Amino acid sequence: MEFLITVLAIIACILLFSFAIFIHEFGHFLAAKLLGFQVDTFSIGFGPALWKKTIKGVEYRISAIPFGGYVALPQLDPAGTAGVQGSQTEGDGDKKDGDAVPVAPMANWKKIVVAFAGPFGNIVLAVVLAFVLSCASGARFGKLSAEIGDLVEDGPAAKAGMRVGDVVVSVNGNAVKTWPDLMTEIQIAGERAAEFVVERAGTNVVLTITPERDAVTGGCLIKALSTTNAARYAAWMPDRNPFQQLAWDAGSMARVLKALVTPKESGSTAKQLGGPVMIAEGLYRQVRHDGWDAIGFLRFLNVNLAVLNLLPIPVLDGGLILFSLIAIIFRRPVPRKVVDGLSMVFMYLFLALMITLVWRDVARSRRMSKARGELEQKLKVEEQRLKRIENFKPAFDLGTLPEPADRARPPDAPSEKEPTK
Repeated sequence: MEFLITVLAIIACILLFSFAIFIHEFGHFLAAKLLGFQVDTFSIGFGPALWKKTIKGVEYRISAIPFGGYVALPQLDPAGTAGVQGSQTEGDGDKKDGDAVPVAPMANWKKIVVAFAGPFGNIVLAVVLAFVLSCASGARFGKLSAEIGDLVEDGPAAKAGMRVGDVVVSVNGNAVKTWPDLMTEIQIAGERAAEFVVERAGTNVVLTITPERDAVTGGCLIKALSTTNAARYAAWMPDRNPFQQLAWDAGSMARVLKALVTPKESGSTAKQLGGPVMIAEGLYRQVRHDGWDAIGFLRFLNVNLAVLNLLPIPVLDGGLILFSLIAIIFRRPVPRKVVDGLSMVFMYLFLALMITLVWRDVARSRRMSKARGELEQKLKVEEQRLKRIENFKPAFDLGTLPEPADRARPPDAPSEKEPTK
């Protein structure tokens, strides 16, 4: 039964993530069709095609690598972007390089609309999911308090003078309203001494705390717990109000991006970034734990996909928008060699980043799995020890010894009730 549940959870994760990718690519596809662009391929996933069919000149694909997708638009994508997407003619057998048909150039404003339509699709999906969650009676919403509920005695927070009942107000000048805010600021601070402002008995107290890096998860800790149980609410489910949900999504993403471009914060923040494996594991845990939490995680993921794709970086949608804006402002297109060169450089950087993140995610996952196994083994041994103590029976019965008061008194001994004269 457990095996079946695991398989179903994995299938659910793949479907949910693929749906987010489909919505993104469908946004590009729909806008391109409406504006008269030539569409060669619509693919969910990268790499070799597991299934493909050509309908009205468009090849629809489901490809082997599910972490992404693409719409091949020869009037929009430079050669570098096409390289990231993968050759749509590879392995087809019915297309050759010499068969390429010249395509008419498209207006730059149309290119901007098509490039923006993908992230916009993710935003629309996130809004729909937020409203669905707001109407779901079974969805769990709530803010995790930034009030300290418990402290590890020899942890960084306790050593610095933090007390149970303190409410964290800010870290290094950045406001903290909830426990997830606090955790984010701790990761951004890294292993550097950070200034914590806590509210204690109506007054603000400043503490200097140096977080410690956990050897298993790789995250930084001050070894303190919230007054609210972590198991009670998911961090991405702060409020039933859909606008508050989306505001939290955008705010969390904006804080991380700001940290990545801030010299003092970029190094520690980069160490905490997760890749496809961490995203997949997070979605899998939520599917196993609570279906509504999984939908909330998907909402959060769609906002992240939209924001990331709009960054002005070649090979991303934001890069295509940037090149088109430059062409509009200066009334001449960016030279194709420049576009192709930048796209190729960033393509390889992007691939290197993905490989690094996957490697780090897998290593982190293995450490956590090993630690969980060791903990479970210790708990099992302790449980068996307690059971042996509970079920212990002596080899023979010594009987019940008489109480001292029941023993015979010497005839001349004074009575306990009569004082000795």
